Amino acid sequence: MVIKSVKLETVCGIGSVIPEKDKPEIAFAGKSNVGKSSLINALVNRKSLAKTSSQPGKTQTINYYNINDVLYFVDLPGYGYAKTSASLREQWGKMVEKYLMSSKQLKIIFLLVDIRHEPSENDKQMYDWMVYYGYTPVVIATKLDKINRSQTGKQIKIIRESLGAGPDTKIIPFSSMTKQGRDEIWNYIEYVCGIAES
Repeated sequence: MVIKSVKLETVCGIGSVIPEKDKPEIAFAGKSNVGKSSLINALVNRKSLAKTSSQPGKTQTINYYNINDVLYFVDLPGYGYAKTSASLREQWGKMVEKYLMSSKQLKIIFLLVDIRHEPSENDKQMYDWMVYYGYTPVVIATKLDKINRSQTGKQIKIIRESLGAGPDTKIIPFSSMTKQGRDEIWNYIEYVCGIAES
């Protein structure tokens, strides 16, 4: 997709009502520091649309990015950051749950995990949660440039087995540095949302 316009349109905090949008929504979930902001920036060819931070736990809101006025990227709060209070983590969890239950336009959930490591308990819970709500998560294995190419297959197998994901679950290795995986992600978004390439 040729990116013509991108804007941060809506920001929802803990007490906000989840808005009803009229375009397909693509949600991005993952633990803090897994590279969500870097992925979103790479997909829309912007350096700092989504704020990246060396401080995990930065995204504490649900952020809706309007892409070309044809779809929304929905950046969900990062989970599993130990330095946030238990009550705040619980509130974030409820906010994400509210979004999953109420969005009528959600077409794809991308669950980001770090390709270098076995998925955490939080990753597994999030995957199970998504499946419970009737979604079929697509796993994005980030930080691909941090491992040797020969390790990719082995790491993907570990991720699949740890999450309990079946053979039909799509797992896309991705690097925000080299942009490997970017085209595959966009092709999938366009296919699912029925958007002609522009």
